[in-house]
Amino acid sequence: MSSDPNTDVIHGTLDLLILKTLSLEPLHGFGIARRVEQISGRVFKVNPGSLLTALKRLERSGCLESEWRQTENSRRAKYYALTPAGHRQLEVESAEWNRRSSAVQRLLAAES
Repeated sequence: MSSDPNTDVIHGTLDLLILKTLSLEPLHGFGIARRVEQISGRVFKVNPGSLLTALKRLERSGCLESEWRQTENSRRAKYYALTPAGHRQLEVESAEWNRRSSAVQRLLAAES
């Protein structure tokens, strides 16, 4: 067994993490990945390929809108922001995460 902690985002939670991060402020892809890592205390690292795929999927579904802007470093980057549908999806996914994580907590706390 590896002694290195797993920093992969938990399967099925990337959309939730993106939506929550963008509920704080619009960001470009690298900014989203960096913010997830910072807020999670370096527990999670976002794979750039997975992030790009998720951003495209969320944009196609109407949860995100995007525009090209200049970054702090004077580079051009695509910035993403939540739409009203994205805010609603964040509520749905947050409730589902809370329901599932509570169930896992109950299982972990179970005694024979």
